[in-house]
Amino acid sequence: MNNYSPKRILSVFFFLLTIYLVIKRKESFLFLKPLKPKSLKNTIVKLGASFIKLAQVLATRSDFFSKDYLDELKNLHDQIPPMNEKSYEKIYNKAFKDLTFKSFDKKAIASASIGQVHVAYLNSGEKVAVKLRRDGIKKQILADIKIISFFNFLFKPLFSHYTKNSIEAVIVEFSKMIKEEVSLNKELANLKKFSHVYENSGIKFPKPYEEYCSDDAIVMSYEEGFRFDDKENIFKHKIDFKNIIAKLVDFYTTQMLINGYFHADPHPGNLLVNKKGELILLDFGMVKTVPNDKRIAIIELIKAANEQNYELYIAASKRLGTISYEAPTSELAEFTSNMFDIFSNDNLSSESMQKLAFEILETTRNMPFKLPSDAIYILRVSAIVEGLGTTYIENFNGIKDILPILQNNLPKALGAKDTITETIIDEVKDLPFFVKELKDVVKKASEGTLQIEVSNNQIEYLAKELKSYVKGITNSLILILSSFFILLYDKDLKSFALVLFLAGIIKLFYK
Repeated sequence: MNNYSPKRILSVFFFLLTIYLVIKRKESFLFLKPLKPKSLKNTIVKLGASFIKLAQVLATRSDFFSKDYLDELKNLHDQIPPMNEKSYEKIYNKAFKDLTFKSFDKKAIASASIGQVHVAYLNSGEKVAVKLRRDGIKKQILADIKIISFFNFLFKPLFSHYTKNSIEAVIVEFSKMIKEEVSLNKELANLKKFSHVYENSGIKFPKPYEEYCSDDAIVMSYEEGFRFDDKENIFKHKIDFKNIIAKLVDFYTTQMLINGYFHADPHPGNLLVNKKGELILLDFGMVKTVPNDKRIAIIELIKAANEQNYELYIAASKRLGTISYEAPTSELAEFTSNMFDIFSNDNLSSESMQKLAFEILETTRNMPFKLPSDAIYILRVSAIVEGLGTTYIENFNGIKDILPILQNNLPKALGAKDTITETIIDEVKDLPFFVKELKDVVKKASEGTLQIEVSNNQIEYLAKELKSYVKGITNSLILILSSFFILLYDKDLKSFALVLFLAGIIKLFYK
């Protein structure tokens, strides 16, 4: 299919129309109805890489989508057929024109949206996994970004301020990430850095063979293991699933809360378990950094959740940027308390939990929730890790099963050392800096030069209110000036001019 063919653009239109109608909970738009969940999934698979990745990001929003849509979107992993023979030969010859293998299996063992994986043996005898980038994928993705941006421009006026900003953030973040993902040179750099940062984590990573790597191919050691969700083999080899879940949560705590540098795509196909019960992480196209202020906000969220301090939980959510500055804290604290009660109730089945949660979410549709770009992948990874847990533990959820494991890591995430002595030494070292900063604050306050920083959330709220205020006045002035212009143009239209004038005056005082 041509990247700009009418059929493809029409499919994109129905994809975006469905997303719009589902978010707005509307049955139709100009007699056009949304695609059913199954049809939406099939359309996404046909549209390819960009839309699969975009749908995976959207699938993190349980407040946007009903359960039947979420079930389809969450199961939407890379379901793309391999390249045809001609495209495969073209990419293989481009990537390895001066290099040879002892053997190379042309049949792909895995096929994803960006590339496909083959098994090969180097001339030195090592078994390797070779990822080949799809022919023309970069061009197709750039075309998709243009089409999505065009339709977003058309649909934008139909959304509220915060929904519009959230969709904008998803598209901007998605465009940025997918452009990086199609570069296998970038993936190689991520793999090398990630392996170095987490070399003592107890998690295994493939070893790259750099002399064979390029922007079209990446060659790595072949890692033997079962998919994380392969329950049959995990149980058959008597691997302790509780231990591997604990390892996974502990590793992601280290990545996101302590180092602020994490693998953002841990779906079951990228996470293997070997016969020794060791975790192996694959595919480093999507690696993200958590800004320090967001990292601290996440820690506060976990601490507040653990202590069931819901007002602190909402305050931390505002700092993370998922709830707007002006959102009513007490109302949201009650909502959060209800959600925690549901998910910590051991007597409820997972189906009952979901049903009750969706009922409560329905009451918050007009709340000013947001999706800042920094939070997109944090939420995505959290949802995937929770989903992996449900593979082995019924009713597994972030509140009753993950919190206790995270709690053990909180002191370390907040900078505490392994022993009390080390912590005290660190605090003593920091004391002179603290005293100096305190003196600076007191001095500036006494001189009247103390400055107070306004948070991004507050700036966004002020900008929104200012824009709304100015827009009201501007529209009123346009109506009033138009009435004068009509009167000057033709005095016989004075009745019409009077109506415009009065409408402008009314709008000015009752905006």
